[in-house]
Amino acid sequence: MFLTSSLRAIGLACLISPSFSAATEASQDIPRWLQSHVGTGTGKIAPVVLDRARALYLEKRRSGTVKNPCYFAMDATRPSTGDDGSALPRFYVICEKSKTFKAVSSGYGNGRKLAKANFSNGRQCARNFSNAEGSKLTAGGAYVTAESRRSFKGYYQSGSGKKPFLRTFLLFDGEGETSNARERAIGGHRAMFLRWQCRMERPQSTHADADGFVPYGKLVDYTSGRSNGCTTWSKPATDEILKIADGKPTTLYIYPSSKDINAVAKVIQRGKSPQQSGLYWHAACLKTIGIPKFWPKKTLQPIINDWRASLPKQPPLELPLCE
Repeated sequence: MFLTSSLRAIGLACLISPSFSAATEASQDIPRWLQSHVGTGTGKIAPVVLDRARALYLEKRRSGTVKNPCYFAMDATRPSTGDDGSALPRFYVICEKSKTFKAVSSGYGNGRKLAKANFSNGRQCARNFSNAEGSKLTAGGAYVTAESRRSFKGYYQSGSGKKPFLRTFLLFDGEGETSNARERAIGGHRAMFLRWQCRMERPQSTHADADGFVPYGKLVDYTSGRSNGCTTWSKPATDEILKIADGKPTTLYIYPSSKDINAVAKVIQRGKSPQQSGLYWHAACLKTIGIPKFWPKKTLQPIINDWRASLPKQPPLELPLCE
């Protein structure tokens, strides 16, 4: 089952935008069953997010780019966790042919805190967004899912034995500002990584290095946490999403785009509320972050590059031998 836990009611009146509903066709013919899932409450999808996701999907269907009966959307203005730390839904799986709608949790980019720029995000709400490589931030816009890659991360303890941890990564291809998705290694995967502790001798393993060793560590589940800019899901959600999209491309629209972020920031700086200006941002997160910010690649990339160049050279990591 997909996660549908709820956020405590703390001023969840959200800001709805008719002015951002440019996808007229997609908006006008939303089927009745899907309309019941549209809204600003927990587990529902904001109108502007559905309009854009649906418009992108219909466009790619018409062009033959995708044939998948399902499509995805994400609202990165929503909280990722509730007050109790539980993961909240903000990634949407919509299959109009089978009349199914599922809202699941998803991580967002945690950013970085550098001497020349602080573009880090808190655990619950995202304030900073960017399309710069190495920013570890989410970039909103249009994507099409691409091929998946399964990679070995190391061994972990499972019961009385040790097993390899293999994680599947679903790549995204972006458009416009998100066209560098491959350069940024942006995609979706399970919210789990292996924290290495030592290297274990396992010469019979197909994953062993030239000396017969494999990394060994502890699995860490960060379903309710942040990511390095990728979309991350719980195990059940990952299984379902990969079943839909692996080898069968479909669309993903992530809200907000840079134009949305800049527009919301501008009206707040003028002393107005986004709602009064016909703009959308989840109210609970807007109260937390104050003013959202988009860091364009041309601004942030030189800062990241300078920081990288300033780092002292480190010898290759060599894990200690497991006892």
